[in-house]
Amino acid sequence: MSVQVVAVTGAAAGIGRATVELFAERGARVVAVDVDKAGLDELAGDGIATLAGDVSTEETNAALVDLALDRFGRLDAVVLNAGVSGAGPLESPGAIERFDRILAVNVRGAVLGVRAALPALRASGGGSVVVTSSISGLGGDPVTWAYNASKAALVNLVRGLAIDYAVENIRINAIAPGGTVTALTAGVLAHPTLGPAVTERIPQRRWAQPREQAEVVWFLTSPAASYVTGVTIPVDGGLSANNGILLPPAYPGDSPR
Repeated sequence: MSVQVVAVTGAAAGIGRATVELFAERGARVVAVDVDKAGLDELAGDGIATLAGDVSTEETNAALVDLALDRFGRLDAVVLNAGVSGAGPLESPGAIERFDRILAVNVRGAVLGVRAALPALRASGGGSVVVTSSISGLGGDPVTWAYNASKAALVNLVRGLAIDYAVENIRINAIAPGGTVTALTAGVLAHPTLGPAVTERIPQRRWAQPREQAEVVWFLTSPAASYVTGVTIPVDGGLSANNGILLPPAYPGDSPR
């Protein structure tokens, strides 16, 4: 089997960075994409090409495919991991602007990423797309309605696209991470009441490390998942299996209207 070539967005930190590092360790060639050029510079190497850009634009998505083809000659998999979060009541100032930006990165970015990659995946005889959704796309969270909506959209996006492209051997799936130890979640973990309360709801009683998410991405792009398409796999330590026996914690800063 030829060396796998994969593009990863949101690659500079967290799950994206862990994914780049894991694939590179296992011999893949990687195109790493992020808005954080300094973070990308830390990843650059012989088998890792980097691209600084905003995935909500067609230009960045076209450029990541061109870079993969120019540098490595093919593209076998795309990991559309880039995402932004945001919280606040619907009626708060700036709520719609935050909503628009969240949808632009999380949903539009994924759609553009798949669209740009399809010709290259087709030329490779098929391939794999993995999108990072979230358990926040499988249920609701306090005052994060915009993020919930964006991640839920990705769950059905992979279903619809998987049906459209299955006959071409292009598999499209998603992971739905639960609490994962990253810079974005550091505030929750450090919160004296919220951190322990959230952890208590996870049956495994701990948060994931980014590499644990990356391992599932690796599986979905591998031949071991050759008959898997159109699914979203929760990677959450059993959190989504919790039927509400434990009460959800209050969100810091949440207040009545």
